[in-house]
Amino acid sequence: MKVVIAGVSGRMGRILVETIDASGGGIELAGATERAGHDWIGQDLGVVLGGAKRAVKVTDDMAVALGGADAVIDFTTPEATLSHARAAADLGRAIVIGTTGFSDEELAALGECADRAVIVRAGNMSLGVNLLTRLVAKVAAALDESFDIEVVEAHHRHKIDAPSGTALMLGAAAAQGRGVDLGEVADRGRDGITGARRPGDIGFASIRGGSIIGDHDVIFAGEGETIRLGHTATDRSLFARGALKAALWTEGQPPGAYDMIDVLGLD
Repeated sequence: MKVVIAGVSGRMGRILVETIDASGGGIELAGATERAGHDWIGQDLGVVLGGAKRAVKVTDDMAVALGGADAVIDFTTPEATLSHARAAADLGRAIVIGTTGFSDEELAALGECADRAVIVRAGNMSLGVNLLTRLVAKVAAALDESFDIEVVEAHHRHKIDAPSGTALMLGAAAAQGRGVDLGEVADRGRDGITGARRPGDIGFASIRGGSIIGDHDVIFAGEGETIRLGHTATDRSLFARGALKAALWTEGQPPGAYDMIDVLGLD
């Protein structure tokens, strides 16, 4: 499997390169991209990463990068990811998306790309978080509205979207368990005199600071008892390993929109 890393100079881009190098085979880095005007454009990837040459030049043209590859792995921004997905769809290549913060319109556009390409998109690529979504759905289905549901997440100071994609995944799982539409029950911000909590709402709280990789807790708060389900990430490479697993899984799959539940076979 030959893959392209989008946004290769970024935090996740660099970790993906390191994870591929340490994978021991089965997956090969065939291309790398950066935004137009970036200092790395036209440079050998190995050199700009501070190592030996590796015959992969950084480009700002995803179509060129994908020419000799099977898939692209993307943890960039919604606008860039959508552009990359369109390029992948035009060439019939797969794309694995770890980007979060998409608008409804952008998600609809990604859905159109999935008519022509294999797209795996997940707010979180880890096995633990995807198992947690299943547990959250089961607990939510077992408890009535006398238990209030709150999703609390914490990330590093540089994260640009809130709530996190993982938090929204967990909220969606809770809503699914209760048989409701998350869009109708989500409470994504409280400030000032808000009044009493509305029964049945699923609340979200976001913390930003320091170098926190990712903490997520789902709280089911009832009268006299509280249930907490949570996940803590201590190493970003777990997201990279999940993305590589997803890229390998795309081989031979028909065009369509998939997530890590499909990749991990948790259904």
